[in-house]
Amino acid sequence: MISTRTPLRVTLGGGGTDLESYYRHGGGFIFAMGLDKYIHITAHRPAFQTGVTLHGPDPEVRETTAEIQHELVRAALQAHGIDERFEMASMGDIAGGTGLGSSSCFLVGFLRALHALKGRTPDRQALAEEACRIEIETLNKGIGKQDQYMAAFGGLTTLDIAPDGEVKVTAVEIDPQVEAAFVRHTHIYYTGLRRDAAVILDEQNSAMLSGSAPKHDAVAESLGAIKTLGYRIRDAWVEGDLQGWGRMLHEHWLSKKQLSSKISWPHIDRIYDHVRDEMGVLGGKVIGAGGGGFLMLFDPSDGKKLEAFMAQQHMPRLNYAIDRGGSQVLLGEA
Repeated sequence: MISTRTPLRVTLGGGGTDLESYYRHGGGFIFAMGLDKYIHITAHRPAFQTGVTLHGPDPEVRETTAEIQHELVRAALQAHGIDERFEMASMGDIAGGTGLGSSSCFLVGFLRALHALKGRTPDRQALAEEACRIEIETLNKGIGKQDQYMAAFGGLTTLDIAPDGEVKVTAVEIDPQVEAAFVRHTHIYYTGLRRDAAVILDEQNSAMLSGSAPKHDAVAESLGAIKTLGYRIRDAWVEGDLQGWGRMLHEHWLSKKQLSSKISWPHIDRIYDHVRDEMGVLGGKVIGAGGGGFLMLFDPSDGKKLEAFMAQQHMPRLNYAIDRGGSQVLLGEA
């Protein structure tokens, strides 16, 4: 039996530039952090039981892999030549559809388990690329590469994406006390809203793929600004510039709103404007492609007033730390 643990992620800068429709024109850049919030996978090959059984949010019992409705599971099992005599269970610390990269996180953890069942330990780069091939090429999902890489690597990490899709991964090292200050002042609140990131990314992809699309120029310009801002945000973290990070979050908010009409909800916009005007919040962002999930806010104060206000809005604060290990086998590694 194999058990894996794979971290969810928060994008700090460059979000959206990991889509092929953008990076093929000049490369993309992502700065993100792995969270100590995980998707857990347990998998094994029963000795005598036939069929394929899935335990989790969407349980299934099928005769063969080809009948599995869960497309990520089906595609991964088929890629590994497993047609039957398989059982797995999955649990997440946080529900999917909340902007933390849960689908790719699940796939990376599942692939890690499949390799371990065969006595293999692929390196993180190979694991991330395998997940990208399955999601982007096999299943033809209009998503980027950051979620797969962040699930595999974790940590504070930059991804430099070349026009041909090759990804260079770099761990970002900062002083532990500075890191603690960034985490302390960078609040994450659960909005209670959930959405399908593909719906939002499709709008961005469509605009980028057609030079004659009405929003092509605006989206390309916004993504260019977001990419440049990603480098500045990385530098602010390295240099310990908390105030600069907070102000750049607001720049990011304004640029991101140009990408899609679905980036935020009017209710979230009203809350964001209020905490900036009345509580000293310097900036914020809806985590992930947008539309719901988690709201990140930078508060230079002790945060008590903001946390109390957000609780009144029925938006609890997520306590978190930075995961350093990436996807790992916790039990049964060969």
